[in-house]
Amino acid sequence: MEMRIPRELVKALVEARRVAVLTGAGVSAESGVPTFRGKDGLWRRYSPQELATPQAFARDPKLVWEWYDWRRGLIAPLEPNPAHRFIARLEGEVPDFLLITQNIDGLHEKAGSRKLVELHGNIWKVRCTREGTVKEDRRVPLPEIPPKCENCGALLRPHVVWFGESLPVDALEEAMGAAEECDLFLVVGTSGVVYPAASLPQVARSRGALVVEINPEETPLTPLATWSLRGKAGEVAKALARELGWEV
Repeated sequence: MEMRIPRELVKALVEARRVAVLTGAGVSAESGVPTFRGKDGLWRRYSPQELATPQAFARDPKLVWEWYDWRRGLIAPLEPNPAHRFIARLEGEVPDFLLITQNIDGLHEKAGSRKLVELHGNIWKVRCTREGTVKEDRRVPLPEIPPKCENCGALLRPHVVWFGESLPVDALEEAMGAAEECDLFLVVGTSGVVYPAASLPQVARSRGALVVEINPEETPLTPLATWSLRGKAGEVAKALARELGWEV
């Protein structure tokens, strides 16, 4: 049975000039990326308090990097799904667009997204603990654990936001600006419980934007939504693309 998409939503997508999209782990789960939340989450086997904190890295950088190297190995062969591709296509159709993602797997970029803000960083980037320089490193597995900076020899760390760390100020400011100015805000595959990301659709709605939620279940953000589409992100994306005449 095909999913029914409201005509008014299709019209809003066609007519939108300023669009912001917030994505969470539910988008990448369909590509096979294990999530940190839910019964199958990585946290079931690895406590975040043990591995994803600055303190853990200071105590045992080799252990932390072994975990991230393992995760990179899981993600490396995975491909974007229709939700990633739909969002990338939407970017090309809208004059003013920003994708705000909580995911660190790089699949949005792999799908073709270019106007994006990665609130929690990117697992394929490393940062020097001394100089603060950031560079991409897609080697799997890493030849040296823990890896060291080629320039100064200091330890490199994953360029991700760990528990106890603040989100990058510039990324958050850009995301907030998009939420304040958009006329359509899509919330895709996110639980709506992680702040400050969960505040973005609230800001958009308060400024008069239409809000679209795409998620299998209700979330704390559901009452804000102009339209709530129940289903996996990729399945809903295919239904939307069909209505718009797009290939994803």
